Amino acid sequence: MIRIKNIYHMLAYAFQVLNKRNYAELETEHFEYASDLFAAILAKGISIQIKRGLIKDYVDNTESLRSPRGKINVAFSVKQQTMINKQLVCSFDEYTENSYMNQILKTTALLLIKTPEVANKHKKDLKKVLLYFSNVDQIDYRRIQWSSIRYHRNNATYKMLVNICYLVIEGLLLTEQEGTHKLARFVDDQKMHQLFEKFVLEYYRKHFPQFNASASHIDWDVDQGMIEFLPVMKTDITLTYKEKTLIIDTKYYQHTMQSNSYYNSKSFHSHNMYQIFAYVKNKDCNNSGNVSGVLLYAMTDEDIIPDNEFSLSGNHIGVKTLDMNTDFSNLSDQLNILVESFLLNGS
Repeated sequence: MIRIKNIYHMLAYAFQVLNKRNYAELETEHFEYASDLFAAILAKGISIQIKRGLIKDYVDNTESLRSPRGKINVAFSVKQQTMINKQLVCSFDEYTENSYMNQILKTTALLLIKTPEVANKHKKDLKKVLLYFSNVDQIDYRRIQWSSIRYHRNNATYKMLVNICYLVIEGLLLTEQEGTHKLARFVDDQKMHQLFEKFVLEYYRKHFPQFNASASHIDWDVDQGMIEFLPVMKTDITLTYKEKTLIIDTKYYQHTMQSNSYYNSKSFHSHNMYQIFAYVKNKDCNNSGNVSGVLLYAMTDEDIIPDNEFSLSGNHIGVKTLDMNTDFSNLSDQLNILVESFLLNGS
């Protein structure tokens, strides 16, 4: 469960641009549905981008032209008999605002306009900014190649906008009417986990600048032998303060506990426990006890809410739950208490 308002806060940490003055009014606005929140962010963000100028890019075009341009395709010209009309098929690059990123923005905005959960005022705002996209094509949202998108200095301002589009198109529109304060079917675990992980990392970077916070790699503590085929150990979040280290592995599941139907019992996900234990013990190769680990779950509707701490082979290990269905001040307190318990105490 997660409050819609907390989605905004998570996005604000993941994408610092949302903390700027231009987006301040969104923080105080009430949103009943996630799709409405994203529509408001997108309308505001596109409006700001329009003032900066829509990005242009070179786009491949193939057309039949009377005045040859670019590379003439003789084979196509003969096949299509364009020379009868005194035309030749030409392939050329055109510097235009009909770029892939602008196409994604337009396509997502049109989807949100058709979504019942989006408030009329946000639909009007989206329609207003779309007036500047008259030369931009709408594309099939099901065939967007997200992995092909690359960011650089000239298009960096599009990163947050395109990521909002990704969240919308990849499932966040499939909301339920009763889903005022829940993320249920309209977001899958994988998408929400990515946002959850990024939020926690950026939260600690901002509020605990004394920490060295990163998503770091851990080397295997191998005495001898080839390590070529050992899997890569990359943490979600590693916090280092003085001589202590805390490794946090974030989890966003529909079910935080695994069930054993034979014994009618529940337990922590075994592979998660093995994973955090492996991270901690390989990081603490000197057995100093200064490395701790936490499995951090987003709270679900299950009866059992993990809130446990152990001392395993001399290291402090915790399985904790973060309540996302509460005021952000309470959520913030939970994150603060976590590092105070596992990293700051005794430092």
